[in-house]
Amino acid sequence: MADLKTLDDRIAADAFRRLVGHLRHRTDAENIDLMGLAGFCRNCLSDWIREASEKAGDPIDKATARRIIYGMPYAEWKAKHQGDATPEQLDRMKASMERNPSDAELDEALAASFPASDPPSMTDPAR
Repeated sequence: MADLKTLDDRIAADAFRRLVGHLRHRTDAENIDLMGLAGFCRNCLSDWIREASEKAGDPIDKATARRIIYGMPYAEWKAKHQGDATPEQLDRMKASMERNPSDAELDEALAASFPASDPPSMTDPAR
């Protein structure tokens, strides 16, 4: 049975690209609502890309990472698709963020789940 530990990086990358494409299409799903429901948003995805690029030794700056996620400069996307957050949205986001694990907990869980920097042939030579 496949799980996150054994999922091929090519499959994970394809799923990630589909997620990003879906979020580009669903501009009605605002970042504040994503934060309130799931504790992450498009900006988080762009931050994770930037952080991963730094770990890989090929840094991507913040603006480029956001352009990768938004498909356009962030300021342009924000002007077209982002409204002002309501007090209720901000309260939901705050409550949701409190449920998120810390970065250290996430890093530990990811390190335990799979070595993303190693190709599958190194981590599982039988593949």
